[in-house]
Amino acid sequence: MAVPQERLDIGAVEIHADHTGYESILTPAALGFLAQLHRRFDATRQHLLQARRERQAGYDAGGLPDFRADTRAIRESDWTVAPIPAALQDRRVEITGPVERKMIINALNSGAKVFMADFEDSSAPTFANQLDGQINLRDAVNGTIEFSTPEGKHYRVNENPAVLVVRPRGWHLHDKFFSVDGEPMAGALVDFGLFVFHNARALHRRQRGPYFYLPKLEAMEEAALWDEVMAAAEDELQLPVGTMKATVLIETLPAAFQMHEILHALRRRAVGLNCGRWDYIFSYLKTLRGHRDRLLPERGQVQMTAPFLKAYSELLIQTCHRRGAFAMGGMAAQIPIKGDDAANELALAKVRTDKLREVQAGHDGTWVAHPALVPVAQEIFDRYMPTPNQLRVLRKDVQVTREQLLAAPNGTISRAGFDNNVEVCLRYTAAWLDGLGCVPIHHLMEDAATAEIARAQLWQWLHHADIPAGETPTGGALEFPDHAPIDFALFDHAMAAHTHRLRDSQHPGATRADAAAALLSAMTHADQLGNFLTLPAYDQLG
Repeated sequence: MAVPQERLDIGAVEIHADHTGYESILTPAALGFLAQLHRRFDATRQHLLQARRERQAGYDAGGLPDFRADTRAIRESDWTVAPIPAALQDRRVEITGPVERKMIINALNSGAKVFMADFEDSSAPTFANQLDGQINLRDAVNGTIEFSTPEGKHYRVNENPAVLVVRPRGWHLHDKFFSVDGEPMAGALVDFGLFVFHNARALHRRQRGPYFYLPKLEAMEEAALWDEVMAAAEDELQLPVGTMKATVLIETLPAAFQMHEILHALRRRAVGLNCGRWDYIFSYLKTLRGHRDRLLPERGQVQMTAPFLKAYSELLIQTCHRRGAFAMGGMAAQIPIKGDDAANELALAKVRTDKLREVQAGHDGTWVAHPALVPVAQEIFDRYMPTPNQLRVLRKDVQVTREQLLAAPNGTISRAGFDNNVEVCLRYTAAWLDGLGCVPIHHLMEDAATAEIARAQLWQWLHHADIPAGETPTGGALEFPDHAPIDFALFDHAMAAHTHRLRDSQHPGATRADAAAALLSAMTHADQLGNFLTLPAYDQLG
């Protein structure tokens, strides 16, 4: 059956989906606004994506990321970001999740200081998911959002909800449902454009933004593009320059070498940086995919106490506080375990340990993925950070080198760790293809970032660690405690077994198990590690 397609009367935007029911969001004026953004900024976006490809080619040829010589003056000179709005002065606990209606209400009511509404890694970008999300956020901004279950349970937003911050998709993702002049729009501009067009003025009147989290930036030029996009939107919507504020996720390895520069590019609207730890680990794997001596141990062993991650976290804190910006901690992926008090307490203990490390290091706040973890994280931050933030903690003791940011930690690869990676990336991909962007697996909330870690590790191990059992990869510090050979026979067997189990289960994505397995098998056997799982998966999205 052909997908309905309509060119709306503004003569600029084509919508490649049945948009019945979304007329209040997809107004001619809103679509005209999207068309302006595309025509003004997409050529620059494409140029920056080409620059990414060229940098990666250099890394694949043996090069390594480094601090930029041409921006030394930015790093060494004295400057600060613009004053931070009162609504964002205290961000000790932030909760994140997709833009699903019930989730939005629960997150706003969770007691967290901030709710990051996510159009990116925790949301599968079906047309309905993205447009329903825009309606849900519009209703949340207007104070009219409610939700009732078939069983009669009713949800509405309480007084003093969390401050809303929106994460659009990254610059690398196109949107197959919207095109301008025959070219697909950037998913980032669709998400950002529709949200600000319908909500920016109302949020500004209430001194609540609009505020954004910006994902997967790799260079200061990509941050500068966001600054230009926001400035253009402010001009079009007749808002003061600098009204829109942004926190940047440092979740790519190249960006770790440009934190000062990224803040400088956004200095009139930057309010902080965030340790996007899971995507950062994935980016380390992807950026260094051609380096046999940079393999990581199984992902359960890659904790923030690892030297290369500790250096990244402390450098982020030092950089932010020197520039008057907040240094946000990372996500606790644990979720409550019902019916097993001992296991649940063990999970909560891991969260407490992680949050204690963050607050004592100097972070100004942290992330959780489940409302039940808000009081757990808040108790730690309240005890060790009685003030709204820790901008006074300058961490002048921190001295981070290029080598520290690039050093692979010691560790092991076991058959159990290998098998867990196969299971996680299969189950997540199948659920994503079925329209679900965050999936609980073994009491962890997995999203695209953690699935990407599992996928990238499998590719690296198979293409670089295919060595006799018990030996150590050249230049690496990995061990194989159960003498498990890492080869494609092991991978193919594990993928077949988990596909069979998923197909016969009640897990999310069970009906897409075979499609997910075929996609992951092709990407894992490929000679080069694919940049993002979501790019080839997008064409198969349900």
